[in-house]
Amino acid sequence: MLKFLARLFPPQTPEISAAEPRDAAAIAKLHAASFHRGWSEEEFASLLLDHHVIAHRGTTGGKLAGFILSRLAADEAEILSVAVAASRRSRGVARQLLAHHLGRLAGLGIKSVFLEVDPGNVPACRLYKRAGFHQVGHRPGYYPPAEGGPTSALVLRRDLT
Repeated sequence: MLKFLARLFPPQTPEISAAEPRDAAAIAKLHAASFHRGWSEEEFASLLLDHHVIAHRGTTGGKLAGFILSRLAADEAEILSVAVAASRRSRGVARQLLAHHLGRLAGLGIKSVFLEVDPGNVPACRLYKRAGFHQVGHRPGYYPPAEGGPTSALVLRRDLT
């Protein structure tokens, strides 16, 4: 029965492309659904217009499945945010977005990529570890409190060269 259903509803590989300012509303909505403090549509529009920011989106069936964006500084980049729609999680969307994004960053001459991640976000930590990131620091009280006190962040790095 499961094989039959799998043939009827094959997994959709997201189409990955550059995110544009017109995507700001959809990205803001997904971000708000994914994080304690979502960024506004205006914040995303500003980021997507910034020539120091690289952003990609993954779509399936014309709908936003996920996004990733980074800020560039000299030969380094910082991943600012990654989010995947709840209905598309655990299907490789984040892995595909990250791989595409890192390839684009490498093509731009970026040598090192950094990011902060909540150590309690096990799927994200696993994703970054599998992608070759390693811990280079720790920021206590980095994230604002959701319930209880503020949470720390792990600072991760991956060299692209």
